[in-house]
Amino acid sequence: APSKILWRTIRGMVPHKTARGAAALDRLKCFEGIPHPFDRKKRMVIPAALKVLRLRPERKFCKLGDLSNLFGWKHQELISRLEGQRKVKSEAFHKKKVATQRSQKATAKKVKVSAEDQKVLEAAGFA
Repeated sequence: APSKILWRTIRGMVPHKTARGAAALDRLKCFEGIPHPFDRKKRMVIPAALKVLRLRPERKFCKLGDLSNLFGWKHQELISRLEGQRKVKSEAFHKKKVATQRSQKATAKKVKVSAEDQKVLEAAGFA
């Protein structure tokens, strides 16, 4: 599996026989796709790891999923199907979130604040 290949590769770079290295490997989590608790989290991009920035255009590359599939991993279609479903759900969640944010901003603009409350808000730094 691609996650196991990545885990073994990282284990080769870490002093895994020491307590510190073993603790570091215990903290490392590798998954195929994005499982449930992490699919709602904001994704982070590491610019130093982008293929566009790291590889020269003429260099060849491969993906771990494709490599694993060539060597007998049978779950690539399943993972791609689940990722497609996750992306559809994520897009719907995002559209709903943006719509609620817009409506909250619109209602916040419509609200009238009395002069006394405005002074209190300004004193507190919320003007």
